[in-house]
Amino acid sequence: MLLAIDIGNTNVVLGIFDGEKLRESWRIGTKTGITADEYAMIVKDLMGFSGIEFGRIDGVVISTVVPPLLPAMTEMSRKYFRCEPFIVSNAIRSGITLSYDNPREIGADRIVNAAAAFKRYGGPLIIVDFGTATTFCAVTRKGEYLGGAIVPGVKISAEALYQRAAKLPRIELVKPDRVIGRDTVAAMQAGVIFGYAGLVDGLVERMKREFAPEAKVIATGGLAELIAPETKTVDEVVPHLTLEGLRLLYEMNR
Repeated sequence: MLLAIDIGNTNVVLGIFDGEKLRESWRIGTKTGITADEYAMIVKDLMGFSGIEFGRIDGVVISTVVPPLLPAMTEMSRKYFRCEPFIVSNAIRSGITLSYDNPREIGADRIVNAAAAFKRYGGPLIIVDFGTATTFCAVTRKGEYLGGAIVPGVKISAEALYQRAAKLPRIELVKPDRVIGRDTVAAMQAGVIFGYAGLVDGLVERMKREFAPEAKVIATGGLAELIAPETKTVDEVVPHLTLEGLRLLYEMNR
């Protein structure tokens, strides 16, 4: 079995693959102070709750945008799974061409998503990832990763309202009944949820005009299922696109 680990700024997403099948996945908070032993305990407990034997893991693949956590995850892989983890970088085989001014600047998660989406759908593609930041990535029909756009994530924007405006409260990110909020919380929810839907549509439409009007638009990430249904341009939501990409890259490179 393969343990796939995607380390993001807000969450660490874990997935267990049995061959090509995703058996189980979990999302835990990103904490840089946790040791390899503590992460191993968390993984073992999660696997135990799902009835998966800890000792059946024989491969580990990791992508990270939080470099300080990589040593702990690498140590966990070596110590508890007795294997050298495969680390995603811009130098690996991915099935796509990184047509970017400086490929070393591309986040590992963006490479993983682009590789997985291109393998599944072909091109041209626009991939929208609703994470700590919301990223937009463009992939051509030939599999060239062109780049994209990065904006503050949905949670960052909502938290900024709370922190920088004295009378605005911290809100739960849920879809309100209407765009015209009748109280402060509903008004903030409408602004964040529907406002981000408009932001997504605006950027996607500009990207399509710039490189491929027929591009298919794929959404993923923790908040994709909240925002994407309110958009006009997202064609499909793939919640586990990053985990699928990690498995794909592991198989291509091992």
